[in-house]
Amino acid sequence: MELKRVVVTGLGAISPIGNDVDTTWTNALAGVSGAGPITHFDASLFKTKFACEVKGFNAEDHFDRRKARQLDLYAQYALVAARQAVEDAGLESAPEGTIDKNRIGVIVAAGIGGLHTFEEEAGYYAMNAEKGPKYNPFFIPKMIADIASGHISMEYGYHGPNYGVVSACASSNNAIIDAFNLIRLGKADAILTGGAEAAIFPAGVGGFNSMHALSTRNDSPETASRPFSASRDGFVIGEGSAVLVLEELEHALARGAKIYAEVAGGGLSADAYHITATHPDGLGAKLAMQGALDDAGMKPEDIDYINVHGTSTPVGDVSEVKAIVDLFGEHARKLNISSTKSMTGHLLGATGAIEAMFSILSVQNDIVPPTINHDPEDKDENIDYTLNFTFNGAEKREVRAALSNAFGFGGHNASVIVKKFVK
Repeated sequence: MELKRVVVTGLGAISPIGNDVDTTWTNALAGVSGAGPITHFDASLFKTKFACEVKGFNAEDHFDRRKARQLDLYAQYALVAARQAVEDAGLESAPEGTIDKNRIGVIVAAGIGGLHTFEEEAGYYAMNAEKGPKYNPFFIPKMIADIASGHISMEYGYHGPNYGVVSACASSNNAIIDAFNLIRLGKADAILTGGAEAAIFPAGVGGFNSMHALSTRNDSPETASRPFSASRDGFVIGEGSAVLVLEELEHALARGAKIYAEVAGGGLSADAYHITATHPDGLGAKLAMQGALDDAGMKPEDIDYINVHGTSTPVGDVSEVKAIVDLFGEHARKLNISSTKSMTGHLLGATGAIEAMFSILSVQNDIVPPTINHDPEDKDENIDYTLNFTFNGAEKREVRAALSNAFGFGGHNASVIVKKFVK
């Protein structure tokens, strides 16, 4: 069968560097760090006392009290980002007869889901166990990682494919690829897709601390996320949500929708190596990127920008660079590469979505956001600095196509390619 073309017609974001798409994008281009002292809880006794939190988000600005009680923070972020994306795409204001809500779906991912809700409920029971089990009736539906998709569909009456995806930090790239495939196979006209996460609470920070995964640069939080620098010491945990509206091309054109970019392909793989560490030679990363290129019918030299997973961990950064050099060869030195996690931190299950959004905006605007916090003297002998990591400043260039990587615990790898839309 002939596959349908899929385009991006709407964007929404709640992030550590902005509570809408325009602010987030402007701050990313300016190299603004979203890191600062943790305010969600008292982190004074934790090894890591900082994070990339969403700022100025008040549930009461978006939900009535009853609705807010039903939503974990991660789902609140997802719903607000989805509202932005729906408005941006004009789905609810489309001309009469151009939208069939039975053919609009929602696939919004989370790597963890309602961790805060789980922690609160488990802690309450631990302190009151002698009274017997007593749990909030919203405990389970607030906690589960698929519930954001359910709430979004209920808000708009979208009856198309609806579920969540869980593949750790690859989750929202997996969701985007699922949405892309369903639309091009003709199973839906449009799908809201992306991810959300809110794990900056004791269990999240303490759990990652126990693995020695987080940076402990408490004296300088804003410079702690420093991908590809020798002194990097772990990732900075972030939170938020990004939601994209993917739409079948002819459906978008028929209703006069604006088009940001075209989704070209997606690739998936497994490291089959370790529960948390990436394959040291970047095998899984290479397979996912190659799969995305093959799916898109593109060659390495067709890519101008890679938004890397680039978490600022000692092992992960090296293995991803190895994979890029191995796959792209000499063209690797003609690419722009950047890790926007240096600004947003690592949004876990939402990270692929916000980085796909950055990739889409790079393609649309011909500009690459930077990798901040790099000192030219701070070089790792295992990293090839003949590559252009777009250190410390955005760079204008033609971006015909961008590739966005997301890798997760368990060895899950997912790569997405977006390109300029040409009718």
